[in-house]
Amino acid sequence: MGRLGVDLYPLQTGVGLDRVESFGKFLGGSPANVAVAAARLGLRTALVSRTGADPFGTFLHRELKGFGVDDRWVTEAAAYPTPVTFCEVFPPDDFPLYFYRLPKAPDLEIHPHELDLGAIRAARVFWATGTGLCAEPSRTATLEALRARSGAGDGGGGGDGGAGRATVFDLDWRPMFWTDPAEARPYYAEALRHATVAVGNLDECEVATGERDPEAAARALLASDGGTVRLAVVKQGPKGVLALAADGTRAEVPPLPVEVVNGLGAGDAFGGALVHGLLAGPDLEEALRRANAAGSIVAGRLACSSAMPDPAEIAEALARGTGTIGTGGTGTTGTGAGGTGTTGTGAGGTSATSTGTPPEKG
Repeated sequence: MGRLGVDLYPLQTGVGLDRVESFGKFLGGSPANVAVAAARLGLRTALVSRTGADPFGTFLHRELKGFGVDDRWVTEAAAYPTPVTFCEVFPPDDFPLYFYRLPKAPDLEIHPHELDLGAIRAARVFWATGTGLCAEPSRTATLEALRARSGAGDGGGGGDGGAGRATVFDLDWRPMFWTDPAEARPYYAEALRHATVAVGNLDECEVATGERDPEAAARALLASDGGTVRLAVVKQGPKGVLALAADGTRAEVPPLPVEVVNGLGAGDAFGGALVHGLLAGPDLEEALRRANAAGSIVAGRLACSSAMPDPAEIAEALARGTGTIGTGGTGTTGTGAGGTGTTGTGAGGTSATSTGTPPEKG
């Protein structure tokens, strides 16, 4: 549930937008990308979001269906244009984002009364993000969906002793959508009261918990008010990923080496593979290894959504010990495999920066 838009990625790397001559158009938005990543791994997925009543919205519906994502709960908000996001690509670790989401993004116009709470309760995994809390009515709708889940008797999945249901709160901190972290913290705390799995990178964990040390951040997430969080996943970019479960299970997995093309989609690929792992069974370390591999593969490709790997690609990457297994996606970028420098970022995303530009500072 949450952000959906059009990504316009330059087909020339190492230059600013003022010098880019051509772009590739892709489905984007972190929750949408996670849904695509999970669908690529064979799961039945659906997205709750909104678009504008415009050609970009039509494009996104077509892309979702093409990727196997159910779009029945993606509706039009005619008053607002479908958002567009540009990025600049300066490998290995600089990927400025430019969000065009004014006057307001349709995905922030999700109203509580529009939610299909029966479907949300029935899903084996429900994934919501911090961005959905940044404005009304999406804030109330996101919390309403999470409360519906907590009333359904979720298990933690993954590190909770076996395959099961999970309510995932992706911290997804985007500073350009908030006045300051202090504004976000109460809403993050309320979301965590209803989540069984919390996922975030170090910056995001610091916003949610005040802790930046990975171990301390994971323990703080597990100790969130309400006591529902059963698994905390802390992404550390080039240092891999750490996961702690409430039952004492601990797993720390290094990244898969890869030369970065575009690090922006790595965290979403990680997320989709993590969902698959939560449902597959109790081996938390194996779930993280596969999720790291998925993130590494996508970091080595230009696109996000169309670059998401299938199970055979993840198996190949793990067997070869590198995320470099071909250009993937549209094949529009040159050589490469992705991560932070040559270290890799299977856990995804911490090296990507967001810099400011009109019409929204990002």
